[in-house]
Parts: sequence; C-alpha cells; structure tokens
Amino acid sequence: MGSFANYLELKLLDHLFGKNTYLSPTIRVALSTADPGESGAGLAEPVGNNYSRVLTSENDWNDAVDGLIDNAVAITFPEASGSWGTITHFALMDAAVAGNVLLSGALTVSKAIGSGDTLSFPIGNLDISLD
Repeated sequence: MGSFANYLELKLLDHLFGKNTYLSPTIRVALSTADPGESGAGLAEPVGNNYSRVLTSENDWNDAVDGLIDNAVAITFPEASGSWGTITHFALMDAAVAGNVLLSGALTVSKAIGSGDTLSFPIGNLDISLD
C-alpha cells in the first residue's frame, strides 16, 4: 500500500485551496532497496544493469474505488542484466530520472533481483490508498 510523499501532499493542499494549479504528471514506477520515506530522500534505486523506471499512462490504472486505486495492466520492468539488489519498496515518480517522489510503499515481500530476473506487478497488485 502506498503513502503520499510530502511533496505531493503540499502540492495537492495548495491546489485544493487555490494557492496554485497542480497538473497531473506522467507517472513512472520506480524500485528502491530502501524506504524512500515521506521526504523521498531515502530512495535508493538500482543503478545500471538495464534498470529503468516504467512509464505509465492514465489507462494503466483502474478507476479509484473506496479510497483505493490499483494498476489495470501488469507493470513490468526490463530484464535485469546484473544485480539490482534486494528490492523492498516502490515509488511513483514525476520524471524519467531525478524528479520528485509522489508516493511510495513497501513491497509485501522483498525480492532480490539478479541477472535474467524480471520484476512485474501483476494486474491489481500495485495498490494506492488515501485511507
């Protein structure tokens, strides 16, 4: 289950109260070997070995129901060409590289990714909640 990062919480509050306009970003799913935390400062993405964030579009997500939204399609990362370490968390980002953590969450089960492995979130398994 994902938790909103401080960055997004502030943008949404400012937008709600007319302080600014916040446009929905193009969301990319990232992986992390550590908890990014509320500030996003703990994000520890794999480096190299064919790792890259996965680009999503609005059609890749189901409509929100009862305070929860989840993925409508499998979100599949490229096949690792070497070790990515043990993945413990995911993050939704607003850029292909660098950018801001929008929200993050812990995986139900950590996964060590080595050469030849492909990490994928099956349909409905990447859950984001406001509750």
